[in-house]
Amino acid sequence: MIAIGADHGGFELKEKIKAYLDEKGIEYVDYGCNGTESVDYPVYAEKVAEAVATKQAEKGILCCGTGLGMMLCANKKEGVRAICTNDSFSVKFSRLHNNANVIAFGGRTMGIEAVLYNLEIFLNTPFEAGRHQKRVEMYDTIL
Repeated sequence: MIAIGADHGGFELKEKIKAYLDEKGIEYVDYGCNGTESVDYPVYAEKVAEAVATKQAEKGILCCGTGLGMMLCANKKEGVRAICTNDSFSVKFSRLHNNANVIAFGGRTMGIEAVLYNLEIFLNTPFEAGRHQKRVEMYDTIL
């Protein structure tokens, strides 16, 4: 299951991502927001991060104007490894080597085609573990 959330700046992108997830038959829970009226992004980042940290969700997707605020908030939650990037190479290696479990997108910085391309990579690239496992464990101990 995927946890998804957005603020007003990422609401429209979140709705497009939900349509994509529906089309692919991927189960998700929408943690809000529910419109384009101004809201505080930390509220929604925390909800998605909590779902991932407590293993209610396998991965999380966050959307705001740039994706940066959401990523910063999500990374405050122990066990969350959130990324925000526009390039597919970084998305792939964030999964392979860093076991990233939350991805943040900018509704004002990326087109839907690029978002869905990177989302597909994020959702389908496994963690390699091996020599990277120790580093992820080290990351997870930094509070």
